Amino acid sequence: MTRSAQLGHRTWPELDGAGAIVLVPIGATEQHGEHLPLSTDTQVAQAVADAVAADAPLDSLFVAPSINYGASGEHEGFPGTVSIGAEALKLMLIEYGRSVCRWATRVVFVNGHGGNVPTLIEAVGRLRYEGRDVAWFPCAPARCDAHAGRTETSLLMAISPTLVVTERARPGNSTPIAELMKDIVEQGVSGVSPNGVLGDPAGANEAEGRSLVAAMSAALNRRVIAWRVDDRGMLG
Repeated sequence: MTRSAQLGHRTWPELDGAGAIVLVPIGATEQHGEHLPLSTDTQVAQAVADAVAADAPLDSLFVAPSINYGASGEHEGFPGTVSIGAEALKLMLIEYGRSVCRWATRVVFVNGHGGNVPTLIEAVGRLRYEGRDVAWFPCAPARCDAHAGRTETSLLMAISPTLVVTERARPGNSTPIAELMKDIVEQGVSGVSPNGVLGDPAGANEAEGRSLVAAMSAALNRRVIAWRVDDRGMLG
């Protein structure tokens, strides 16, 4: 039988005394324009974690089942979005970390949704204060656009090409996200972009997506090996 790095495929004796590092993909179920699936953020986090695990010893690093829901209230103006809110997410992450650290040596929340970041900082901070060796990692490529534009479209073309509805890809609001934040907080994404896109998917391609996944997984791999955690709980 082929052994797997997926935690859910293992039996408990295989984890007993293993001193495991567990990667936990965390994303969201939220709108990503008219052309990308609701699971986009989760799929990106999963792909990055899986790429790291593929090159790691199978008895030391595992990928847990993904957490598919996050704090996505800004996207609730669109059907399909399911947000559990920051407070519920924080409590879930804290209890998750407490439980998995009963047998795992280290835990990394591999985050694919920017809206989860403030909650991750709080939850991981609490876990570290309690003495648990937990950190988080952002799946955020350099020079990426904000939401459902070229960056995420390229990523999904590489990860799940059959789920990208290319004929529906349209530009949205390309104003820099910093300039939009006040309106997004007050009105949600639907108030600034009727199609839910913040950026422009034009030019997206599979090769760029593969390159982005490779760069993020290489960064995560380096940081797991170095294991330097900053004052926000992020692997640096």
